[in-house]
Amino acid sequence: MADEPLVLGIETSCDETGVGIVRGTTLLADAIASSVDEHARFGGVVPEVASRAHLEAMVPTIERALKEAGVSARDLDGIAVTAGPGLAGALLVGVSAAKAYAYALGKPLYGVNHLASHICVDQLEHGPLPEPTMALLVSGGHSSLLLAPDITSDVRPLGATIDDAAGEAFDKIARVLQLGFPGGPVIDRLAREGDPKAINFPRGLTGPRDAAYDFSFSGLKTSVARWIEAKRKAGEEVPVRDVAASFQEAVVDVLTRKAIRACKDEGVDHLMIGGGVAANSRLRSLAQERCDAAGIVLRVPRPGLCTDNGAMVAALGAEMVKRNRPASDWDLSADSSLPVTDPHVPGRSSGHSHEDGDGSGDGHSHDHGHSHSHSHDHVHELSKDNLYS
Repeated sequence: MADEPLVLGIETSCDETGVGIVRGTTLLADAIASSVDEHARFGGVVPEVASRAHLEAMVPTIERALKEAGVSARDLDGIAVTAGPGLAGALLVGVSAAKAYAYALGKPLYGVNHLASHICVDQLEHGPLPEPTMALLVSGGHSSLLLAPDITSDVRPLGATIDDAAGEAFDKIARVLQLGFPGGPVIDRLAREGDPKAINFPRGLTGPRDAAYDFSFSGLKTSVARWIEAKRKAGEEVPVRDVAASFQEAVVDVLTRKAIRACKDEGVDHLMIGGGVAANSRLRSLAQERCDAAGIVLRVPRPGLCTDNGAMVAALGAEMVKRNRPASDWDLSADSSLPVTDPHVPGRSSGHSHEDGDGSGDGHSHDHGHSHSHSHDHVHELSKDNLYS
């Protein structure tokens, strides 16, 4: 384990400041500062509020993660950060912090993809990913089916949402039902007491001529909203638990049906489910039921690793170091629409050596077959000494 790369990961794509520390595929720390309560009164995430919260939480969360892991910042072999996709302002806070720490410590910097990180995090719980891996990612912003022959360099989109993502649909229906924000957890809880067959809501894009792997939840959202509106206009009580259960069943039915089909079509015998909606209890149980029937091994991280976190970024960063992928340049920037086909953002040149600009350090050597160098001439060298003694 001591020979495995030690990497710190920073995640700020939305409303949670996540900092994780991973050694190889072993999770050492997973510190999170969430601003969800600040957004709840607005019924959704406010980008400027999220950015400000990241600024305030960044340094304390990093320090908390280092303390939890029992390591020094100078022990790190690299720093990884979500470069995209996500909210532009929120991403910029994380990227700026990662660049500052990486430069000051003389460590290689890895800008990685948020979606690829959601796949790679499963290594922390179930060991190395099979190659290829079929991944169903479901969150507030994404509903995607991805085939990953190599999580660090080759991720192929098979299908994606053409309108509302699954998590977004959960939030909108929760708003119609006046259940608050975020909607996923409360709908999941109420659905356990409801009848999933009470109302036959539509299953989008499941016809014989529809795109096999794409998702659409906008029509479902509209159907549920109109059903609720009709009940209210008639002066009837809305059966909230049955609505929640029937709506949830429509979503997870489509998600699992298409994921199983993709596995069969591509000849892949493993399915990984990630993203915030992967914490949904009905999605996990139906996926397990259908995978068992199809002879497919299901891999789903525990709920805490499904939502946005720094551990997933550190996991992908550690894999980048282990596989000798090129580090990012110092001009790395946030890309709110970074395609999943780019698991990470490498530098313009590779195969170069990375050195501490002032030769200072703690006496430890971390050689994992990778080497990177960057010019530090444009930043005052005292910054390295001032960050950590």
